[in-house]
Amino acid sequence: MKKYLPIVISLLLVLVVAFVTIWQKNSTVVEKEKVNDIGTFSKQQSCAKHPNFLNKLKIPQPIAIDLSQQQHKGLVFLYGQGLGKAVHLKTWEKFDHFSTYALDPKGNMYLTPMPYISVKENTFEFQKSIYKLDTNSGKLSVWMSLDEVRAGGNNPYGVISLDYDCDDHTLWVSAIDETDYDTNRGVIYHIDVKSKKVLQRIEGVDALTVRLLHSSQGKYLLYGSARQSGLFALKIEDSMLAANSIQLVELSNANEHIRKIKVRANNTLELQTIPFSYSLIAQTSRGEDRKFYGLSWDTSSSSWELSSK
Repeated sequence: MKKYLPIVISLLLVLVVAFVTIWQKNSTVVEKEKVNDIGTFSKQQSCAKHPNFLNKLKIPQPIAIDLSQQQHKGLVFLYGQGLGKAVHLKTWEKFDHFSTYALDPKGNMYLTPMPYISVKENTFEFQKSIYKLDTNSGKLSVWMSLDEVRAGGNNPYGVISLDYDCDDHTLWVSAIDETDYDTNRGVIYHIDVKSKKVLQRIEGVDALTVRLLHSSQGKYLLYGSARQSGLFALKIEDSMLAANSIQLVELSNANEHIRKIKVRANNTLELQTIPFSYSLIAQTSRGEDRKFYGLSWDTSSSSWELSSK
């Protein structure tokens, strides 16, 4: 038996090497199949409109919506020359601070919360809800609460971003309350606006911001990661999100995270980044800490081109 031992060891080594070689080849193939081409796209007309109560107040266009908290707590509509005038009600300060918003075809506004610099007694409770500003009355109230969302001392963030889907009148909503530095437990919810029913719940997507995009290859939900400095896309088919994310680009600075995504022109996105961690930081609202990038899809080279602005 001993005389055959060198032969057996040699055969085992050959098998191990062959296995590793095949594994590496397969890994390379898989990597190459991670195509970041989501097709060409253009800036499309949104179905959103401003709230009706602004017309009753005879507020002229242009109107800007400001959630920055720099002059007014909560929510403010800016208008007039240089956007120097403001519409702001004290009742809009009831739920503290807001993160993102989306408008529907009737002018109703849906908002997500944002813990801001310091924590109060009810700050964590606010983070589980989606808020609605009524188009006619201007009344701000809790529209829907996701009771499974539980912000806390280690991670004060809960529901953080949303976008309105004009195709089927639904909301795409992200929450990051379960995530920490080591584990991605973020959730994206697809919610029917009329019934408030959760149509789909996707776990393991830690989205700091979400934005819908229609392209020549279909419909996508773009998101900026709260744990990574990248921009990702999830394909939407039959109103359902695909399970696998497509990474479109990764920023060179790991401390930058994409907070806003806008379609600026044909095949061109604008990305706004902020420094982000899962603790409260004043940088989330300070203009000097925000950075802007242009991200363009080059059809000739089939690649994304990132430029600072």
